[in-house]
Amino acid sequence: MSTHPAIRAGRVAVITGAAGGIGLATAKRFASIGLKVVLADLPGEALDRAAREVSELAAGGAPDVRAVATDVSRFDQVEALRDAALSTFGEVGVLMNNAGIGNGGGPWENIDRWRRLLDVNLYGVIHGVQAFAPVMIERGGDGLIVNTGSKQGITTPPGDTAYNVSKAGVKALTEGLAHALRETEGCRVTAHLLIPGYTFTGITARGATEKPAAAWTSEQVVEFMLDSLGRGDFYILCPDNDVTRAVDEKRIRWAAEDIIRNRPALSRWHRDHKDDFAAYMARPD
Repeated sequence: MSTHPAIRAGRVAVITGAAGGIGLATAKRFASIGLKVVLADLPGEALDRAAREVSELAAGGAPDVRAVATDVSRFDQVEALRDAALSTFGEVGVLMNNAGIGNGGGPWENIDRWRRLLDVNLYGVIHGVQAFAPVMIERGGDGLIVNTGSKQGITTPPGDTAYNVSKAGVKALTEGLAHALRETEGCRVTAHLLIPGYTFTGITARGATEKPAAAWTSEQVVEFMLDSLGRGDFYILCPDNDVTRAVDEKRIRWAAEDIIRNRPALSRWHRDHKDDFAAYMARPD
């Protein structure tokens, strides 16, 4: 497997939102490669169980895995996570800012849910970057930061506006981070934006116990991510079992052209443009 040079046996990976979904799948995959893994999530049985499962795959067993209860919305706790990783393993080669929640709300409702969602989804990533990037740069050598975004942060569909805002912010932050790292002399830390497709996780399951046919598993997302990192991709735009790369590209292009063509906001869902959008999607490229 060819992937990012920081992902190799003996290096240390810190993953937030690691108690389930894509975070846990990544932790397991990293452990199987031989990385030492620090799992961060809210305290509880889910985090403890995840640490046990990852320890079973780690080359050195439990000593190569540490679980650190962390609320990423609090900068002091993310700093404590960094310090725990450094005190236990001596370095951090890979950081995956993956923790996230959904169900924020529309533009003028649920202000408390808005604040909580932005605190986790956006400030959680900001906190991770602020706490870890300087020490990763200072150490030198190959390093990797992956931030988990969403297609909803690009096409911003109607519905959970708060979630869209948070993931649009993660996209802008990660783009700025990638540029800043690239322009830092001697820096070999790179940043990448993971953009999952429809993935069967705790956020998307909504009580379902079986994966829908259209969804990918978290493990499929992780394998796609590793391959994309091996190619040096910044935008890790994942398909799923229902939506192809070509369909994603056309939807993203239509959304961007709302500005260029001065169409109404979210014209893809606007009654006066729905037929135009359907015809556009039906046209071969």
